[in-house]
Amino acid sequence: MDTAALKESWELVAKSGDEVPLYFYSHLFLSHPELRELFPISMTAQRDKLVGALGQIVSNVDQIDDVTPFIQQLGKDHRRFSVVADHYTAVGASLLATLRRFLGPAWTESLANDWAAAYGLIAKVMVEAAEQSGDSPAWWSADVTDVQRRTLDVTVVQLRPREEFRYAPGQSFAMEVPQRPRLWRYFSPANAPRSDGSVELHVQPVDGGQVSGAVVRSLQPGDTVRLGAPIGEQLTLPRQPDRDLLMVAGGTGLAPLRAVLEQLDRRWEVEGKAPRVQLFHGSRMAWNLYEHDYLSLLASRPWFSYTPVVSDDPSYPGSCGLVGTVAAQAQRWDGRLVMVCGSPAMVLHTVEQLTAAGVAPTDIRYEEFTGGNHHPSAAPVAAGDNQ
Repeated sequence: MDTAALKESWELVAKSGDEVPLYFYSHLFLSHPELRELFPISMTAQRDKLVGALGQIVSNVDQIDDVTPFIQQLGKDHRRFSVVADHYTAVGASLLATLRRFLGPAWTESLANDWAAAYGLIAKVMVEAAEQSGDSPAWWSADVTDVQRRTLDVTVVQLRPREEFRYAPGQSFAMEVPQRPRLWRYFSPANAPRSDGSVELHVQPVDGGQVSGAVVRSLQPGDTVRLGAPIGEQLTLPRQPDRDLLMVAGGTGLAPLRAVLEQLDRRWEVEGKAPRVQLFHGSRMAWNLYEHDYLSLLASRPWFSYTPVVSDDPSYPGSCGLVGTVAAQAQRWDGRLVMVCGSPAMVLHTVEQLTAAGVAPTDIRYEEFTGGNHHPSAAPVAAGDNQ
């Protein structure tokens, strides 16, 4: 398999922009109209995600060993869309047809065979993982028990899953709300697991976001939502439980880190010890520091320090600027494990600043799907696809 040819051909196809997903979906729905009901009613936000994700992961099939666990999880997770093996065949056929359409004379027999083999390998991993899931649910139903506007742009939602829903602090799960059927967005619990099983979400509406906007404006107590399987390990506590931590959060990116803080605080109350943790939480204005009271109270613990950061109000008496810059310039963070969570732009900027300040890239952890949205047969999509 010529992986270099796969990458080069996908880069060439991607230059055609919006024409690529338009052709792909036209081919898919004309050849298999029964698949249309698996996708959102409005395709505006979805249009380029599936074909773009497929192209990226299949053309990088030589890295499959690095992402096999994630691809397996995707296969299991896609059961919530009622995806079966035949659907992968239909999607693969439309992908190959799209490549042939936009590559023209460059679509050789050899290249076609390589693309078919690469796609088949990815699909095989996902299908086998789904088939081996055993009795694990495709999704969990949860009742909305409370919806409260915490600040101008942050809403706190309380959920009560109807069945046991296990997750580790720092993980995320996809959620579908009744107001936006077949649109799933990833959220992170803001709490460590509770004895009553309830889950707290912090939701900040995204410009043009169909799911976040619906949660903030329309979700009500008594509604029933669906939750996908928890995934992600980058923001969970490391295997070295006593390693000191640096946490950098932007906006509601605080949620998974708050859950880890709860976990550590419980440990401290029981064992009398916890690693040192420094948290920088950034927002545009002071009133957006929606967990300031809780974090200030937690800072009375000997193991925890908290620095609020405001970027858009120069009159703020505390730390001002971009949270990643403030964190990087505060001191040297040698030896600390760093957890970063926020918008894609915030994460990228923070990682760049910390790396420039001497933090080893291997010590910086962040998730690439938080806030993302996966749809039938989709491969991994980076965070922040504005749902």
